[in-house]
Amino acid sequence: MQTKIETSSLATNHSTRPVKAIALYSGGLDSTLAILTVLRQGIEVKAVTFLNHFGCDISDKSSCSKDPFSAAEKFGFEVKLCHLADKFIRIVKDPKFGHGKNMNPCMDCRILMLKEAREFMDMTGAEFLITGEVLGQRPMSQRRDALDIIDREAGLRGLILRPLCAKLLKPTVMEEEGTVNRDLLYGFSGRSRKPQMALAADFGLTDYPAPAGGCLLTEPNYSFRLRELLDHEADPSLEDLALLRLGRHFRVSHGCKIIVGRNRSENEAMLSLGAGKSAYLRVEAHASPVVLMQGRATEEIIRIAASLCARYSDARHLDSVDVKVNEGGRVFTLRAEPANEDLIEQYKIEKKEKKKPLTRKVFS
Repeated sequence: MQTKIETSSLATNHSTRPVKAIALYSGGLDSTLAILTVLRQGIEVKAVTFLNHFGCDISDKSSCSKDPFSAAEKFGFEVKLCHLADKFIRIVKDPKFGHGKNMNPCMDCRILMLKEAREFMDMTGAEFLITGEVLGQRPMSQRRDALDIIDREAGLRGLILRPLCAKLLKPTVMEEEGTVNRDLLYGFSGRSRKPQMALAADFGLTDYPAPAGGCLLTEPNYSFRLRELLDHEADPSLEDLALLRLGRHFRVSHGCKIIVGRNRSENEAMLSLGAGKSAYLRVEAHASPVVLMQGRATEEIIRIAASLCARYSDARHLDSVDVKVNEGGRVFTLRAEPANEDLIEQYKIEKKEKKKPLTRKVFS
């Protein structure tokens, strides 16, 4: 059931044609409020959601706390999905404006999305773009100087409306021309969500995801895995990138990596992603992880994989166990001892936290 938003009568240009805008839409609270704020002025809004390999999988409802697009159905605006694919991977590898704390190329990401949205703007006859950015909310891409750079690099100076913080920024072309009423925009800033939550209540928006980064590239362990993969594989496949989300990872040679599943759902996902491309192992007589071997596996590497498989199975307390190996068309059983902690430490791909030196208290 759609909710009607009371609108003003501003939304026409000199030819009385309805004003159209394209919105960048994540499904989160801020981008939703930005759209509702502009819809309230009688402007027609079409939203575009850009997907990449490092965000929330919207096809898997368990990966998001709520349906991220329920607001579109409730308030009656259209959402188009667009995958950034290889364009995004290129900026992750070599961003013009650098990475954030981890592997996140936030400024380059925003510029890319705005350039892509500009194409939709031109195709649909829209006059400007909308984003849900809030000044000062994110340290890399939502500073005042960063927003200026983003607008310039995207070739969209004066054409990007940020309704939630517009009163803290220079007026856009649309505000100067009277297409958008600046008085009906906001001056939110900082990381607090309280103003947005209050505004959501005013709009009747009650179903929205809890605040979260959403981007895997901001997560230290995932970023560490990705950086390690790019050190060994300059052009990773989509399967390689998807597998970074799953399991425990072990680098056993420059060209070979072992991945050990952590639960049934990961086992199933790994088998699906590695089907026909990776050798896999498991202990059949006990509850066992699926273990994938990616790349060229020597006999020694197969023995290491079997040892890891035994270690993470329910046979971990036995002296040895039979591990079934499926390597292409070759299927055989290998007797393996569960891996010890030294072997795990030697090969595991994991961001190691620096230990703080112990401080010795001196009493007088």
